[in-house]
Amino acid sequence: MVRSTSNSAAVTDRFSKWLNRFAWLTCVATLLLICSGGMVTSKGVGLSVPDWPTTFGYNMFLFPVSKWVGGIFFEHTHRLIASAVGFLTIILAIWLRRREPRRWVRNLGAVALGAVILQGVLGGLRVTMIKDEIGIFHACIAQAFLGLLVVIALVTSKFWRTLSNSVVDPKEIAPIITLAIAITLAIYAQLALGATMRHQHRDLAILDFPTANGAWIPDTSATALTRINAWRDGQGFSDVTAFQIWLQMAHRFLALLIAIAVVAFCLRVGRDAQGVTALKPLSVFWVALVACQITLGAWTIWSNKAADVATAHVAVGAIMLSFGVSISAICRRISSRQLGREPCQSGSELPGASQHVVP
Repeated sequence: MVRSTSNSAAVTDRFSKWLNRFAWLTCVATLLLICSGGMVTSKGVGLSVPDWPTTFGYNMFLFPVSKWVGGIFFEHTHRLIASAVGFLTIILAIWLRRREPRRWVRNLGAVALGAVILQGVLGGLRVTMIKDEIGIFHACIAQAFLGLLVVIALVTSKFWRTLSNSVVDPKEIAPIITLAIAITLAIYAQLALGATMRHQHRDLAILDFPTANGAWIPDTSATALTRINAWRDGQGFSDVTAFQIWLQMAHRFLALLIAIAVVAFCLRVGRDAQGVTALKPLSVFWVALVACQITLGAWTIWSNKAADVATAHVAVGAIMLSFGVSISAICRRISSRQLGREPCQSGSELPGASQHVVP
């Protein structure tokens, strides 16, 4: 009887471990997909393949490799990676449905499946309807989808269960939770601003940094815009509007606010959440990512939006969002444990947990 129960528990643990590894694999594939999409946009080759779901009339998966040249290579491989992510998400949703005892986690898998289908449709509409607004929405949903997958990977990990042992004063963790969620939302808004800038204007609206058109506060009067666009025309750049200039300024200003907030969060964690050992290294890495992201943002401008630099900027932004989602989820987990409001009882945290109790 004891041997049978132990074997069942071992099998369940093994399934949980591989499920978690598969969830993280799906996260990595999605990050690669975001990088691929960033490269397509940065190089301006989003319409190199004019049809969808076919590729120049071929079945997408049978398109000859010999024809993967120029912009077609980046657009076609983006489609193939997207198909792989869709396939992985289908498997993940089914796996969660069959092996995950927590209903809310199974529901997350179903939401992820719906999101990846929506993304595929939006990607196709972006090609067939040729609308920048769809491209912006497509990019924003991609970042939210990655955040959702990160949550699934986190809550199916053994680390998630160990968080129930953390001892933190609820009054001290509450402001940390609020700050983490606020920063994460700000990062998402920043990514949305970046997506709008990339899809709305093929050139940079402001070509210098840290100044803006030679000033700390750009002049966007009609006279100044006439002068700026005359110079841009002479250099081969497209014209710019006041809205596009202030959109980039908003992106810079929000980046500064996020940087200050992340540093403040790291200091607050070091002072008030020492009982949660995972939060300190995560917050320190978050600060490092902010520094890297600001550097890449400046480099993007100095290099006149070089495709590889701009894509790295997109990738680090996605990783920053993933860190924010993870930190927010960890804080919420600890808080709900301390207040006795965990959505699932501890016995259901581990699939087959009731089998660990040997009569």
